[in-house]
Amino acid sequence: MLSRKIQAVQQLSSTNILFAGLVATILLGILGGIALDAYFLFGLPVLYLGSYLAIVDFRKIFYLLLATIPLSTELNLPGGFGTDFPSELLVIGLMGIYLLYFIRNGQKLGSHFFKHPITILLLLHVAWIGITTLHAGEKIIAFKFLLAKIWYVVTYYFLAGLLLKTEKDIQTFFKWVFIPLFITVFIVMIRHALTGFSFEEINFVLNPFYRNHVNYAAILVVFFPFLWYAPSWVSRYSMKWWALVGAIVFFLAAIYFSYTRAAYVSLVLAAGAYFVIRFRLMKVVLGGALIVAILGVNFVSHQNKYLEFSPDFNKTIAHKKFDNLLDATAKGEDISTMERVYRWVAGVQMVAEKPLLGFGPGNFYPYYSQYTVNSFTTYVSDNPEHSGIHCYYLMTAVEQGLIGLFIFLLLCFAVLLKGEQLYHLALTAAQRRLVLMVTLSLVIIDALLLINDMVETDKVGSFFFMGMAILVNLEKVIEDSY
Repeated sequence: MLSRKIQAVQQLSSTNILFAGLVATILLGILGGIALDAYFLFGLPVLYLGSYLAIVDFRKIFYLLLATIPLSTELNLPGGFGTDFPSELLVIGLMGIYLLYFIRNGQKLGSHFFKHPITILLLLHVAWIGITTLHAGEKIIAFKFLLAKIWYVVTYYFLAGLLLKTEKDIQTFFKWVFIPLFITVFIVMIRHALTGFSFEEINFVLNPFYRNHVNYAAILVVFFPFLWYAPSWVSRYSMKWWALVGAIVFFLAAIYFSYTRAAYVSLVLAAGAYFVIRFRLMKVVLGGALIVAILGVNFVSHQNKYLEFSPDFNKTIAHKKFDNLLDATAKGEDISTMERVYRWVAGVQMVAEKPLLGFGPGNFYPYYSQYTVNSFTTYVSDNPEHSGIHCYYLMTAVEQGLIGLFIFLLLCFAVLLKGEQLYHLALTAAQRRLVLMVTLSLVIIDALLLINDMVETDKVGSFFFMGMAILVNLEKVIEDSY
């Protein structure tokens, strides 16, 4: 009894000290900001609260990070740096918190997560990026890429693996992402409606949340499997159920009006992947896709046959109507599609030049112009945005060599095969739904990577790593239920 009273007094004393510290910080921030004309000092209470939560309950900061993923905006900083604000700052801070937590509590953590083949493959992927960084032509760019990869993996994979273990955790994850995402989609749709859902205005109405319509559509389709299965968490025909069903319809409309071909195709592939998983066809499909890819590359490269697909420079233009864009795509006259081909041709030449170690992480842009073929040039080939190759798999081969591509493909294949395996091992419908929502989201990401470079963006990369972490944890949940 006496020890309990002492603990209560100590807890009350600690609370009073923390409250006094908060009051002092608020006063210091306000008075100091006014006196010194330094209004950034008004943020001191926020910094204090953040530090307190980081020590006492960093789970809340992680939830805050989830909420900022749809809300964050890209900022260009001096010195050629860029960041997703504020999400990337939270990612870096949470990485430090997790590392401190791991140093202090590492022995208490179970070994299942750290010894899992997906974890090992992911660490091998990061390690190989580190090796290719040492051989990169532009080492500063490569090192920045490596650092960004590390804090993404530590926070979105390892920290997420610590916090997203149960169905309740995944429901909490869903809520913290869904609400701010819905708000941004609602704002975009209202603004877009005022333009008559103009294809020409789609990128304009996305500011400040999304860089372009591809970035916007990507997060919608990647999150869609979670939304699709979310109604199963509430009572059928309840208010929450109808709200979630309405959100599904609303998101489908938003995806349609994003005018993003990759989003449409990835959703169709996800629907097909459901049947692939259900009928245990994942090995066949992945093997077939790999064979088709190898034969396709061999076909277009044999005797320079790819030159036959070069565009007509004067006809390959940007289009202001989506119907015209689809027609132009089929004819090879869409500028965005043919610009991709322009860079892919250069990328293949670069892989042939340095097949093992590649040019180094982030080093596609500084070197690719030397390997381009003039007959594929388009009106935007000067690339003022310094954008990438628009195919993550080819980019990996260019920057990390064929070994790096092999490791990354092995990781992706292992994740999808594990998803299929867990679906059939699951004992309950709830477990199968959890596995499906995560696996289908990862299928969509893998599909998007065919014509985009999005693993290093918070709108897609976050779900890529968190999805893998959730899948690894679900395996433990399913094993324990036997």
